[in-house]
Amino acid sequence: MKTLCLDFGNTRQKCAVFINDELIDVTVLDSSSNNDLLKLIEEHHPTYSILSSVINHNIEVEEILAANSHFHKLNYQSKLPISTPVGKPETIGADRLAICSAAANMFPQQHNLAIGLGTCITYNFINKFGEFFGGSISPGMLMRFKAMNDYTALLPIVKAEHQFPLVGYDTKTNLLSGVLYGLAKEVDGIIDLYEAKYDNLNIVLTGGDAEFFSQHLTNKINYEPNLLFKGLLAISKSNK
Repeated sequence: MKTLCLDFGNTRQKCAVFINDELIDVTVLDSSSNNDLLKLIEEHHPTYSILSSVINHNIEVEEILAANSHFHKLNYQSKLPISTPVGKPETIGADRLAICSAAANMFPQQHNLAIGLGTCITYNFINKFGEFFGGSISPGMLMRFKAMNDYTALLPIVKAEHQFPLVGYDTKTNLLSGVLYGLAKEVDGIIDLYEAKYDNLNIVLTGGDAEFFSQHLTNKINYEPNLLFKGLLAISKSNK
């Protein structure tokens, strides 16, 4: 049995292919057409498909998936491994629902802080009873670099590098130090606040920038690059 799990984020559109519970492929889709999706369907003939989207995507994507598989679009009314006792559950991003579902499914009966390092950074707290209470959202790495370029006259846009000094010696290294050390210390600081409040806390790190920052954090974390896709698979099973 094959399942297509699609993640439409603010930066990229990706699709993971599972055979039963085994992840066999992750593909970045061309957002300008549906050709990549059609090729995946032709190659894999999926039984099930599920979509997590935080953008205004082309509705044809849903029509294609529904015509070629048992399709489910993730939303707050989906059957989830977690509950969402918050004031406005309809405002929770689909990506956060998937990340939280995966964390609760993989690390049950303990408090979980699932951190998604993407376009934005999301801190998602799920207690040991599987209740997602929310968390916080802050600007991601690229957004921080881009903001300083957009809102100043002379600061350039720079790309992240693994080696950078604490004390910058030119404009580029000053920007690298400010964004990268600042972001790493933000994440460590938020983790410290949660650990001071909750015992038996498990930390899960995921997202496009997670691999880069995992080496700069001092706290113990579980790095799960495919956490969102694993959550989508679990949700797909629950919504058959």
